Amino acid sequence: MNKVTERLYNGLVKENPTFVLMLGMCPTLAVTTSAINGIGMGLTTTVILTMSNLMISALRKIIPDGVRMPAFIVVVASFVTIVQFLLQGYIPSLYDALGIYIPLIVVNCIILGRAEAYASKNPVIPSIFDGVGMGLGFTIGLTSIGAVRELIGSGTLFGFQVMPDIYEPITIFVLAPGAFLVLSMLVALLNRIKRKSAEKGKEIRLGGGCGEGCASCGMCQSCEKGGKEA
Repeated sequence: MNKVTERLYNGLVKENPTFVLMLGMCPTLAVTTSAINGIGMGLTTTVILTMSNLMISALRKIIPDGVRMPAFIVVVASFVTIVQFLLQGYIPSLYDALGIYIPLIVVNCIILGRAEAYASKNPVIPSIFDGVGMGLGFTIGLTSIGAVRELIGSGTLFGFQVMPDIYEPITIFVLAPGAFLVLSMLVALLNRIKRKSAEKGKEIRLGGGCGEGCASCGMCQSCEKGGKEA
């Protein structure tokens, strides 16, 4: 697997921000009342994440270590402002739907996390695809949650009526508790698929090298042992 494919696979499957790493939960739970909102927030975050990774990677040898986090925030905030103005000017309906969660992308832990963990330590091209992979993984997560909530809570999908007229929408799914319910159900489904795959000898490894998803996986003894054996 080449570097580009690895970064895309990492964001979409292995370290999916929504279903594996559980990052960016504020917009995940708040704006996913519909599939349109989910895909809108996901693609907006993808653009900002990709451009931020590109810029931070390009400047990684110039930014002093002592001020790297403030520098990262300035870079991200610049792109967020540009995207916010574009949405306000060209897609006002989406801008109104996402509301305060657009400027809050500045402090989204997915973006700052990838800037610190990957873009600040790697060349530009891999960093771009790391941003694309993570952003698309986030988009898939938000769109999936939004689609389920909209279908059950409103009987529609992407704004189109898909349930029969006799269907009685379950309103709780478009309210705050519904977001937690749908997220937990989708995570449980993913874990079940992982377990079934492992039982068949086709384990899908998600998270860190030891499968525990720890932040400093390279420091744990099990990973060191595995590296030595390899």
